[in-house]
Amino acid sequence: MDENRTVDIDEIMTLLSERRFMELRDRLDAMNPIDVAQLLGEVPEEKLLLLYRILPKENAAEIFSEMDPDEQELLIRGFTDREMKEVIEEMYIDDAVDMIEEMPAVVVNKVLKHANPDTRREINELLKYPEDSAGSVMTTEYMSLKSGLTVEQAFERIRRTGDEKEDIYNCYVIDANRKLQGIVTVKELLLTSKDTLVGDLMETNIISANTLDDQENVAKTLAKYDLTAVPIVDKENRLVGIVTIDDAIDVIQEENTEDFEKMAAVMPQDKSYFDTSVWQHVRNRLPWLFILMFSSIGTSIILEHYEAAFAAMPVLVALMPMLSGTSGNCGSQSSTLIIRGMALDEIKLGDYFKAVWKEIRIALLVGLALSLGNGIRIYIQYGSVRLAIVVGISLCFCVLVAKFLGCSLPMLARRLNIDPAIMASPVLTTLVDLSSVWIYFQIATELLLK
Repeated sequence: MDENRTVDIDEIMTLLSERRFMELRDRLDAMNPIDVAQLLGEVPEEKLLLLYRILPKENAAEIFSEMDPDEQELLIRGFTDREMKEVIEEMYIDDAVDMIEEMPAVVVNKVLKHANPDTRREINELLKYPEDSAGSVMTTEYMSLKSGLTVEQAFERIRRTGDEKEDIYNCYVIDANRKLQGIVTVKELLLTSKDTLVGDLMETNIISANTLDDQENVAKTLAKYDLTAVPIVDKENRLVGIVTIDDAIDVIQEENTEDFEKMAAVMPQDKSYFDTSVWQHVRNRLPWLFILMFSSIGTSIILEHYEAAFAAMPVLVALMPMLSGTSGNCGSQSSTLIIRGMALDEIKLGDYFKAVWKEIRIALLVGLALSLGNGIRIYIQYGSVRLAIVVGISLCFCVLVAKFLGCSLPMLARRLNIDPAIMASPVLTTLVDLSSVWIYFQIATELLLK
């Protein structure tokens, strides 16, 4: 597939340089809009506006909405007033809002200037909602019906206004005050007599969300109930928009990316890897690196306290990285599974003792297996039964503590309304290192030097 993609780009750039614009237009028209958007991101900047103007008008706005913010900004700066008006009026409102949020003020002013009053009002309303809320990702372009309409009248309305809506499969039944009364699907309308009233068909057991609900929770609702869209209501239960499945997928990707960054001790960032400057990467990574670096002072203090132990048996120091690394790996396994379980709502805060008990049993079995294997290796390598016993016992206790911390810290974070992902690496790594070093040398002191 990648090879075909490269050939397409070469051919299109050749057509562009030879000014075979009609043939180029046909080639672009035959491509998926998302592929065209990716292609536009790969052409030289000086060719971008020309290539965009060759696009079929009926696909141009959709292609524009799929482009990266940098390419969108470059095009907006080169658009004529007529081109800007055509793009903003053809885009879905939620896509327009997503675009505006990434743009500098001067570009935003140009965009809003060419939007009609209704579009501008809807964009400004969505921009008022808090970041990461359902209101900030919803679209106001949904299909609404009245309960008194017949099926035939409902289809007439869908045909008349459906081209402007982002989703027409789910139709939302509202009253004169826009309060949500029920939901009916196009499938249900198709399979029913044309004289049947919409109010007799609609489902009144409605799964909805509030405008201020967290966007991640809305995405989870879509996944949990296998929905293609969730209606978003205000405090008075008035329908103000919907969150569609494509928006939910974007939210899930953003949240997963943010979690991975936090688990790697990196401050979350909005831009992609290459779009983020070197300086910004440094700013995102340096704070946690400083914290982790200075947290190692605790380990140094412990080592100084047990200096006599590894002075008497220098081999203890050689075995310390193995024990510390194994403990860290065990803690990471537990924290990763607990965090993922909480993200999928499989693990609740009320399951704390149940989860801890399970991790303790796992730790005992894992610790015994690792201790046995490592004990045999130490005996063969160093010929010391006492050393093998010390390391084996230490390993068992270290694994037990690591898995306890890996289970407990994410759930403690959730209890304190802190993102559990923060506990997965930076905090957990520090605590596991401290505990493993202390356990190791305390046991070594008791069993080898007394």
